[in-house]
Amino acid sequence: MHLLVTDRLTCVRCGPTFGLVLVADDLRDRRLLEGFLGCSNCRDRYPVQGGFGDLRPAPRRALPSERLESPPDPEGALRLAALLGVREGPGLVLLTSSSAQQAPGVAELVEGIEVVAVHPGLFGYEERPGVSRMVCGEGLPFFSGSLRGAVVEGPRPSEGVREAIRVLAPGARLVWLDPPAGSIEGLEAAGIKLLIETHSVLVGARKSP
Repeated sequence: MHLLVTDRLTCVRCGPTFGLVLVADDLRDRRLLEGFLGCSNCRDRYPVQGGFGDLRPAPRRALPSERLESPPDPEGALRLAALLGVREGPGLVLLTSSSAQQAPGVAELVEGIEVVAVHPGLFGYEERPGVSRMVCGEGLPFFSGSLRGAVVEGPRPSEGVREAIRVLAPGARLVWLDPPAGSIEGLEAAGIKLLIETHSVLVGARKSP
């Protein structure tokens, strides 16, 4: 997990205005491999093991042993990078659900970007440049307006999509893969300007406040 990510993380119990304090046991090349992120308000600790951050609210169950494994998909990574519209870093983009497996490809395509890949099946993989792995609940543990793009997928609770919109900076894109019918109205009401609409993807940009 890159230090740029740890600077943007917040406590899932106390809310998106409460940042976390980094306590590192193993820090290499600006990447946190072992340690925890603590909340000075509620005193909860979110562990980081092997570079993988567990940002789930307590009580936390054991992470599943099944890994998210798939062969490299250069075309899929290129498609996501194009939909996100981020040409260069620095900054953070968020990939959730099965799109998280495209994180290494997106990181290689966009120079200087850090891809936050959210999926429990990424626990146990080796740390690699450009990819920060973590797991969280429906509430995204980031300061509002701190990300340059986000990818969500499939039927999702409205709260989960609102959270993805909340963490986007003005002008940043939300990419919604395989959205359910009737999703457009909800996005526009939440402050997203629609850019692309097909049967399989919606892409919109966060409007300025």
